[in-house]
Amino acid sequence: MKRPSRGGAAKGGANGALQEALVVGSHGRHVVIETPEGERLLAHSRGKKSACVVGDRVRWAPAGDEAVVEALSPRRNLLMRQDEWRSKSFAANLDQLLIMLAGEPMFSESQLNRALIAAEDAGIRAVLLLNKVDLPTGDLARERLAPYRAMGLTVLETSLKAQPDAALALLAPVLAGHTTLVLGPSGMGKSTLINLMLPQAQAQVGEISQALNAGRHTTTTTTWYWLGDAVEGQVRGALIDSPGFQEFGLMHITPQRLPELMPDLRAQLGHCRFYNCTHRHEPGCGVREALDRGEISPNRYRLYEALWDELEAGQRPG
Repeated sequence: MKRPSRGGAAKGGANGALQEALVVGSHGRHVVIETPEGERLLAHSRGKKSACVVGDRVRWAPAGDEAVVEALSPRRNLLMRQDEWRSKSFAANLDQLLIMLAGEPMFSESQLNRALIAAEDAGIRAVLLLNKVDLPTGDLARERLAPYRAMGLTVLETSLKAQPDAALALLAPVLAGHTTLVLGPSGMGKSTLINLMLPQAQAQVGEISQALNAGRHTTTTTTWYWLGDAVEGQVRGALIDSPGFQEFGLMHITPQRLPELMPDLRAQLGHCRFYNCTHRHEPGCGVREALDRGEISPNRYRLYEALWDELEAGQRPG
């Protein structure tokens, strides 16, 4: 990790010519930025709190032994979660979200649903990766994902530890040329995936963690990894590894928007008697009629009802 040069084009701060960089690591107020030449620098944003997340494009200038982020370029998208107390931004400017699942431990369908809604809200394509299909619980996990296949989602199956070569062959074309955030709670195989796709990952994360935390160990750092070497004329793929999570709040989304963000419910919109139908109790509801016909999974509908209640309660004052 290098210190920024005090000379050159960036001299002069906000009044001079600023250099461009990519945010490749983030922790608290500090970030690690990478210049177009591949040089990585420790940086901070002006103000008390950093507005940068991994994947952001920024403009920076030298500031003593660090760099200072002076401007944030417009984002294509931002994946975030928000509960009653705080919001958490995962990463920006993503091409796709790779959601890792497994049958041992069995994945939470509520967590999966929340992640998919957040991705849909941000306009980010989601791909599901079911790991550990070689284990006895693989069939049950596959069965639970049937409604998601029916909705048109891509569901990949693999056994990262048992069949690493096959997993590599499956995933390489899916990830090539794309910026992909890998998301999933602990136990789904996220670390195994990162180490399989990126043998040099430990060295990279060690460098960034040391720079961000002055040698202190952290599990809360989001990290950008390049896939393969840069080739002129080709878009270089990247993986972003974010810390595991147990809760995925969606308080930034109104309950009225939920049906639009759930593809199986969205397909039935426009078939209700009332224009402001909540799809919960009104007569002549196209969504509930589709549920009765078996076109919507009962479990998916229960998730919808529970999430509506949660978001509605969060909107009430007091």
